[in-house]
This record gives sequence, C-alpha cells and structure tokens, in this order.
Amino acid sequence: MEKVDFIWIDGQLLEWDNATTHILTHTLHYGAGVFEGIRCYNTTKGPAIFRLKEHVDRLFNSASLLKIKIPFTKEQIIDAVKETIKANNLNACYIRPIVYYGYGVMGLNPKGAPVNVAIAVWPWGTYLGEEGLEKGIKVKISSYKRIPGALNQAKICGNYYNSILAKLEALENGYDEALMFDTNNFVAEGSGENIFIIKNNKIITPKLTSVLKGITRDSILNIAKDLGYETQEKDITKQELLNADEAFFTGTAAEVTPIRQIDNKIIGLGKRGPITEKLQTKFFDIVKGNDEKYFNWLEFL
Repeated sequence: MEKVDFIWIDGQLLEWDNATTHILTHTLHYGAGVFEGIRCYNTTKGPAIFRLKEHVDRLFNSASLLKIKIPFTKEQIIDAVKETIKANNLNACYIRPIVYYGYGVMGLNPKGAPVNVAIAVWPWGTYLGEEGLEKGIKVKISSYKRIPGALNQAKICGNYYNSILAKLEALENGYDEALMFDTNNFVAEGSGENIFIIKNNKIITPKLTSVLKGITRDSILNIAKDLGYETQEKDITKQELLNADEAFFTGTAAEVTPIRQIDNKIIGLGKRGPITEKLQTKFFDIVKGNDEKYFNWLEFL
C-alpha cells in the first residue's frame, strides 16, 4: 500500500500514521461495519470520481440494512471524499469509505458505541494485474459458497470472511482469483467481483438472488445495451460457465478483467475475447472522460 498524507475521520483530516483506532473497537470484534470501494480517474478534464453518488447511496443503504445511522448526510460524505483526494494531491486513486461502531462497549449489543466514519484514499493500480487486463486471468472454482440472504446486497465488513478464504484457496493453488457458487450451485461471483459470460454474442450475468448489485456490473449492462448487445440476468450453471465463448469479472478494483481459464478449462480462445475487449475499451474511455455521453457518471473535482 502506498501511503499518502491524510485520512478523513469524523470530519477531520488526520495524518496517515495518526489515523488509528482502539483495539476494543466494536466492529473489529464483531464485523458490524459497512464500506465502499470507489475509484477516481485522471481524465482529460482533470480528476473525476466514477459514479460517486451511486456508491454513497449504496453505503447508506448498507448501513440502513445493518441498522447503523450514519452521523453525516450523503452530501457531506460526497464533499469529504473530494476534500480527502484534494488534500492528498491525487489525480487518480482508490477510495475506501468505512462506517463502523467504535470504542465504547463490548458485547453483541452495539448500543452506546459511537458510529465512526473514515475515508481513506491511496494510489492503487489494476487489482488483478495489468497483464490480466490484456491477456486474461486464471480462475479457480472455490470450495466456499457465496453467503445467501437479504444482506448480501450490503457491503458488510463481516460478510467477507468466505471471500478471504476463497481468495487464499485460489492463490495457494496457482490461480489469480476465485469464483464462488451459491448454495443452489449456480454461479455467483468472485471473491470481490461480479462475473459475466458471453455465449453466441449474448452477454449474461447472474441475477441478483445471491450476488452484490455491483455498480460496475450495472455500468457494463448499460454499456452493452448501448452497444447493441443482448443482455440477460439469469441463473448460470457450471456447464454454461465452462462452455462460454468469453468470460470476465467486473468491479471497482478489478474494473473489467477477462477470464482466460476456469479450473483446467480454457475459456474461448484462452485470451481476452473480442466482445470483452469492446466492453473494456468503452469502459476505460468512459472513466477517462473520453465519452461525453456518460459524463453524468463522473464527479469532477
């Protein structure tokens, strides 16, 4: 991690090394916190945050599902994100807002613990590697399942333990990333990404039954429709997955990353497919400010 100067905590900019928390912070023990992952890109018109409003909306929705009342308005969080980027003199960065129960009480009842909010930013390149963006990555079908239930639409800190285990399992077996199935044995998502497959020019992604409603996922569905492709949200079987013509992951960190191999099965031609490349190219044109049609997705600083 590349250290920068400041982290925003509860309305103040603190020096990076002073942005600490108590060991008895409630969320550290019980996982009851929510977070977001957002990117700021260096565009042709200066730094711009990709779909900031939608990310902040989801942060508040996640908090509401966990019965956490954020002590700031959405507008204040949006302003704080911009302030933190400017204070660190960054043109491009990853943005991590987190809302958590702080120090004050122990036990499962968080009543009496303060609700703290922090926003960290730092330079972070391609999550799954620059080579992966061009050539695709190797993915392992995980032995761990995607957590079912209504709260899978919230980015809750404690929900990610099985993603951690899935990621470690994939890396230990020589793969770049994991792919989890849901408890009904349909394709769900990666350890931190949504997945798409392409078959006969149709772009398919799992329906939202057991996957996060990803903002990059939503962006790609809209881009694909604008490019004239048919899209579908449906349950995807293992057979459909392995027989796909192309496959790729999406996410704030992963952006649009092609999948060239799943377990021992080569997907399509074993490299980034032509439709994936078109979607990827359009996505990067948009986030870098090269397509005025999508300027409403960019929050310029």
